[in-house]
Amino acid sequence: MPTSKQNTRYAALLRAVNVGGTGKLPMADLKAMCAQLGFYEVQTYIASGNVVFSSALTAAQAQRALETALLAYAAKPVAVFVRTGAQLQAMVAHNPYPQAAPSEVSVVFLHQSPTPAELHNPKGQTSEAFASGEQALYIHYPDGMGTSKLRLPALDAGTARNMNTVAKLALMASA
Repeated sequence: MPTSKQNTRYAALLRAVNVGGTGKLPMADLKAMCAQLGFYEVQTYIASGNVVFSSALTAAQAQRALETALLAYAAKPVAVFVRTGAQLQAMVAHNPYPQAAPSEVSVVFLHQSPTPAELHNPKGQTSEAFASGEQALYIHYPDGMGTSKLRLPALDAGTARNMNTVAKLALMASA
C-alpha cells in the first residue's frame, strides 16, 4: 500500500442516500465499499453519507469510482461530491454567515458553482439568506432548515451539510 505522502486525503459526501435503514446503505457497507475500491484510512462520519479516505486517485477519479460502485449497490445513480481537506477548510473559512450558529448554516455541495439563473427567483424564501461559493451554495436558516420552504434550482443538484459537519469533515480530511 502506498504511503499517505503519495496520496490525497478526501471527504466524499453522498446525495440522497438513506444510510440507516434496512435495504439502504449502512455506513459499514459504505466503508467496506471504499476499501474494495482501494481507498484506505477509511472513516465514516455520522450516518448521513459522509466518508473520509486516502487515495492515489484524483478527486474526479475517486468520485467516478465511488459513483460506479454505488450504482451497482443501489441499482440507481447516487451523486457523490469529493473534496480535499484544504477545500473543506476553505469552505469553513469563507462562510458568509460567520455570526450565525453553525447548525443554522448549510453548505450545499455542487459539481460546479451555481449560475445566477440557478439563484434567481427563489420560491418560499422567508428569513433565509443564501450566497454562492466555489462549487457550493451557502444558506443561512435562522428559523431552522426543517421548517424552511426555500426552493432554488441549484438545490436539486447538490447535497447539503451543516457547518458543524463541514468543519468536522475538514478536520478529518486534513489529518
